[in-house]
Amino acid sequence: MIVFNLDVMLAKRKMSLSALSEKVGITMSNLSILKTGKAKAVRIETLNKICRALDCQPGDILEYREDLE
Repeated sequence: MIVFNLDVMLAKRKMSLSALSEKVGITMSNLSILKTGKAKAVRIETLNKICRALDCQPGDILEYREDLE
């Protein structure tokens, strides 16, 4: 499964979810869905905006983990 480590990058950049929301123009609720891992998909454009705002690579916020099932 793919895990979104958005909270880790936010902590590293000392940025709040609301500040990221304002910077990238994505609603708090949509960012929360990503942060909590409830998202089923993410648009490349959204990932691009987040990476630009956090000055990071997609691999810094996306991680693959083996399914335990």
